[in-house]
Amino acid sequence: MADSPTMTYGGYLRLDRLLSCQEPKTDAHDELLFVIIHQVYELWFKQILHEAALLQRRLEDGNSAGSLHTARRIAKILKTVVGQLDVLETMTPRQFAAFRGELGSSSGFQSDQFRELEAVLGRRSFPASDLRGDERLRAAASRPSLLDSLLRYLAGRGYAIPVAALERDFAEPWEPDPGVQRALLAVYADESGPAAEVCEALVDVDEGVQEWRYRHLKMVERTIGAKVGTGGSAGADYLRSTLFAPAFPDLWEVRSQTEPAEDAEPAGEASHDG
Repeated sequence: MADSPTMTYGGYLRLDRLLSCQEPKTDAHDELLFVIIHQVYELWFKQILHEAALLQRRLEDGNSAGSLHTARRIAKILKTVVGQLDVLETMTPRQFAAFRGELGSSSGFQSDQFRELEAVLGRRSFPASDLRGDERLRAAASRPSLLDSLLRYLAGRGYAIPVAALERDFAEPWEPDPGVQRALLAVYADESGPAAEVCEALVDVDEGVQEWRYRHLKMVERTIGAKVGTGGSAGADYLRSTLFAPAFPDLWEVRSQTEPAEDAEPAGEASHDG
């Protein structure tokens, strides 16, 4: 506390270190933008992982209000991450080509934090080399995912989540479960209840990740077209293969199973007393 009166804005934020982390490899004007955007992505990924850990704790503690607040924050951050692509897309293919050769084998696919986020969301199909070389990823891919925490939350509120779903091997990929879907239909039958609100907030998170994937794909297509990505990846073709793969498939599947409320009036036929 003795140092607090002398704390400055720059000192608190470590701006001397932060602003020295941008080291473009060429004199190309747009390389600085490229570096800053990707560094900011990593900062946001760090915050999302921080929030996701809190969200899982709150779900498993049965804290509906806290879970809802944290899930909504993650969804807002994802909107911000997607919005940053608007800035990156002001760079033309020729401007990117001016420094692309200096990227060497570096690639966004090498983002440890994004892989960890995928594991938190439930992805388990990582190359063995990734799991051997990344202790945090290995741990995230073997512990309960965000969906597992949601199922525990719902079970704690009395919904009939199958025991097999609660006691499954967390290192295995999640497979859509009809029993879980029946429980989710019961959750959504009380659409104004806290459990339904929490489920919808997680759908927002899932949609936000899918939106990021789509916008990232379109940005790559307009920047490098069908070229092979840096690092030897398949570029746009690989990104396209990851689209429309939800983290929480059961939350999407129940939408095709939902029936209208029994007391709902047909559209355009509102009753008039007297």
